Amino acid sequence: MKSNAAVFLLWIPVLAMVGMLEGSAKKGGWQTLFNGKNLKGWDTYLGPPVDSTGKKLTDIPVGLNSDPKHVFSVVRQDGEPVIRISGEGFGAISTQQEFGNFHLQLKFKWGSRLWGPKKNKKRDSGLLYFSVGSQGADNGAWMRSQEFQIEEGNCGEYWGCAGAQEDVAAMQRSDSSYVYHPGSPLITFSAAGKAGRYCRKAIDAEKPTGEWNTIDLYCFNGTSVHLVNGQVVMLLQHSAQLENGRVIPLLKGKLQIQSEGAEVFYKDIRVESIAGIPAELEGK
Repeated sequence: MKSNAAVFLLWIPVLAMVGMLEGSAKKGGWQTLFNGKNLKGWDTYLGPPVDSTGKKLTDIPVGLNSDPKHVFSVVRQDGEPVIRISGEGFGAISTQQEFGNFHLQLKFKWGSRLWGPKKNKKRDSGLLYFSVGSQGADNGAWMRSQEFQIEEGNCGEYWGCAGAQEDVAAMQRSDSSYVYHPGSPLITFSAAGKAGRYCRKAIDAEKPTGEWNTIDLYCFNGTSVHLVNGQVVMLLQHSAQLENGRVIPLLKGKLQIQSEGAEVFYKDIRVESIAGIPAELEGK
């Protein structure tokens, strides 16, 4: 990636070039993942209940498709049906279908409720992609996956869940954290690695709390691009996972949307298969 093109990459407003990209690097039409009526096509999973400090009250998870507190539901917001995730408990909704080489788009906005260890903290959720393996593998709540962070002020950042890893062009800051910086050397982010499993995004593109935000995620052959409200905030390469001491590719899996202590609403969830990531997004 050339440095001058990469810097330009940070400021590409994708919404302004939808017309140019429509039909470019596309393979199929949009598939809607939320029917506006119920959670058909999704599974729910909730990990063990926790107290106000985050300590598990039991090692027994609430489980798969067991949701006695209605953490996951369909409600109406602004006159239209949306998915409400109350945040009361750690877990996720997961697509029953797996996806690889895709463009995903959805909209989210924050609610007002906060629960347990997340009270008085940033509202938190997340989009997990390439989700594979057992439910609850990460923190008792989520599958092995790559995370597109959805958190107040940190939207678009990267976490590797339960053995997932990515390479990111990043630089280390004075506080020892790493931030995406096009043109910098690639660093492997993994729970087992020196840099850890977390990388900050390049810019803050999130709208004020209470407004709808648009998320776009492009994934193709191990490269992913995170966009928030039309702006590229991170590019990741060489999606992989640690399995029995071996690093192997992680290129396909389910999609998960997290419940992580904060009320959040989602709508307009759709995905399309692609034949490549638009060159404009990779900075070529």
